[in-house]
Amino acid sequence: MIRKRMGARAGAGPGSVRGGLRGWGGVTGMAVACAVTAAVTLLPLSHHGTEVLGQGAGPGAAQAVQTRADGCTDPEASLPPSSGSGPSIEKIKRRGKLIAGVDQNSFSWGYRNPAAGRGKDGLEGFDIDLVRAIAENILGDRDAVIFRAIPTNQRIAALENDKVDVVVRTMTINCARLKQVSFSTAYFQAGQQVLAPKDSTITGYDRSLSGKRVCTAEGSTAYEALEKQSFGAVFKDPHDGTEADEDQLTVPNQLDCLVRLQLDEVDAVVTDNALAAGQAAQDPAVELKGDKPFTTEYYGVAAKLGADDLVARVNQVLVDYRSGGANSRWMQSYKHWLEDGLPGIKGPPAPKYRSD
Repeated sequence: MIRKRMGARAGAGPGSVRGGLRGWGGVTGMAVACAVTAAVTLLPLSHHGTEVLGQGAGPGAAQAVQTRADGCTDPEASLPPSSGSGPSIEKIKRRGKLIAGVDQNSFSWGYRNPAAGRGKDGLEGFDIDLVRAIAENILGDRDAVIFRAIPTNQRIAALENDKVDVVVRTMTINCARLKQVSFSTAYFQAGQQVLAPKDSTITGYDRSLSGKRVCTAEGSTAYEALEKQSFGAVFKDPHDGTEADEDQLTVPNQLDCLVRLQLDEVDAVVTDNALAAGQAAQDPAVELKGDKPFTTEYYGVAAKLGADDLVARVNQVLVDYRSGGANSRWMQSYKHWLEDGLPGIKGPPAPKYRSD
């Protein structure tokens, strides 16, 4: 699998690793280390796991959600905010912990800070701040969280199998996903963009991708975008959709694409500009290509399908999180984690609510 292959190369000694990295500098070692760490610490998610941490929606609720997903025209419209309770929230309260699916490899969003003190989880970033705000609202303690690091392609499975209560992991809201999970209102606007070495002939999401090897994360909207328009890029492994485990171009975790790029195994990465900006901050030899993103996407907090009480409560948290204008908690988190890589953002996207 990709993790084993990377682990073998990364563990071959400093000289051999640096020789295969095109002389890209010391930050590269940090990214490779992150990928190897992910291989060790990511929690496996079984479709037949015995950890029952949540309660599924009843048939009537599930049917209502399915009907809405099938007729989806405005996926960012979510339930009105509420400070009320319900079965999902009561389970969290009885447990005394919010279980959150997050990333541990995305710089500025959700990543492990090796400088964190002993005994601390070390997770930091914009998404992590939001998780703690949700825990504070429901449990009165921002540290009452169990973080579970999950790969991109396991975000939905983690909710379906009751491994987590929420997923806060740069997850794009769209109609297809609404058939599988429930979303809060949007908390961030992003878009797909190309990441490539500064000296690359690639100029953006255009014909300059023709014949180039492009990496994406499995289950990502970036992969879906390339399926619609690839400009002649090579982005599918020959065995995509099979059980083969030697994927070169579609990987479980988005950061794996950066490592592939650094190892000169791919020519470019397509991902959210919000994530790519963090990777460019990690490695000064790469940059975002093109003047702007070629899609508009919105991140939402995901919950299990039909967990309406939890979704409405998260929407209330987001109301409070956005309030205060330039002094809001949202803006404070943005300025701390994201402003350097994504300057000029004046505030969060306005919430949309369903009328039904």
